[in-house]
Amino acid sequence: MADAPSAPRMTPWHVPMRGRDRTEPHRASTPLELLFDLSFVVAVATAAGALHHDLAHGEIAHGIVTFGIVFFTIWWPWVNFSWFASAYDTDDVLYRLLTFVQIAGVLVVAAGVGDVFEDLDFTTAVIGYVIMRIALVAQWLRAAVEDPGGRAVAIRFAVGITVVQLLWIVRLAVGPPWGYLAIVILGAMELAIPAWAERSGRHTPWHAHHIAERYSLFTIIVLGECVLATTTAVEAAANTGGVSAALVTLAIGGLLLVFGLWWSYFKHRSGIDDRLSLRASIAWGYSHYFVFAAVAAVGAGMQVATDSLLGEAEIGPIAVALTVGVPVVIYLVTVALLHAVQWTRRLRVPIVVACVAIIAAAVSAEWIGVPLAIIAMAAIVALLVVVNLAMMARTSAAATTEPIDLTPATD
Repeated sequence: MADAPSAPRMTPWHVPMRGRDRTEPHRASTPLELLFDLSFVVAVATAAGALHHDLAHGEIAHGIVTFGIVFFTIWWPWVNFSWFASAYDTDDVLYRLLTFVQIAGVLVVAAGVGDVFEDLDFTTAVIGYVIMRIALVAQWLRAAVEDPGGRAVAIRFAVGITVVQLLWIVRLAVGPPWGYLAIVILGAMELAIPAWAERSGRHTPWHAHHIAERYSLFTIIVLGECVLATTTAVEAAANTGGVSAALVTLAIGGLLLVFGLWWSYFKHRSGIDDRLSLRASIAWGYSHYFVFAAVAAVGAGMQVATDSLLGEAEIGPIAVALTVGVPVVIYLVTVALLHAVQWTRRLRVPIVVACVAIIAAAVSAEWIGVPLAIIAMAAIVALLVVVNLAMMARTSAAATTEPIDLTPATD
């Protein structure tokens, strides 16, 4: 009689990468994941700071496009790490070391943000990006070796990521305008890799609660950029010899806006579930690009608003207010789509009305001033939250008061 196969040997140095249990209770972010997120605070702050500089100096198109590209190089490796960790985090020595390599990579990206904004020189940013992605390739290759059930998917991930990284390096030698087109094409290829890989075999065993928490934490990270921008207003006033009513109003408006944006995201369940289809899961994850980028842009807009009060912005009050209002609208629409089970008229009307009102508040900055315009935006977001809470309460009450059929069952 053949002996039963022995259980995989685990040591502090090595834990077999066999895939985590998708039903594991109390799954939460690890200290290593929190350290990973902390490194992204630096990159997000650097990108938002560069956007603020461009917007304040009237280079709006350049700032928006460049920020969109740079933010992708920050957001996409974070997404890939988070979903891989949700499925395969062993927390052993090799896993930790490869994660440290990815942390080093995002710091290199942050160091290259200035070159991208000032000279459209992507060299340093691409080097950092490739470092992060190749470290993840090593993780996928390890999964391919140690998890036979997920080998086909892991190999596709490793091959797809490697090929695209080689193309990113080649793109450095391609000048404009083809170089810009190549960025769009390669970005699309990056986004296509998960769908292509996951269709080749057993899906990676990511944990729905864990993924929801990871995205929630990153939302809080980028909201922190808005808090930082709000405190800048008070600090700037103190450094100039006094706290003016306009700066205090701006600071209060920014803080209330942060509260409203936070509540808008966390008023519902996350919407991610392990019963979702592959397409729905990918759509949920990818849509957060607009959530994260929009909040970071709100922080940049708040800094522009501070500059305008100090006489350091080169754009008018309407444009200043729009640097805050437009990303707020993008954020609200994206969050509504993420949370709405059915995009019905009942849910759509309040969002549309709120977005139109926010843009109108921004336009009114010409007459009421930027601080009061931002106060108005915060009030509109708060009112939208109240309306949504009322709708949720009404729906819950209707569900609990539905008549129950007490007629005895007959055989």
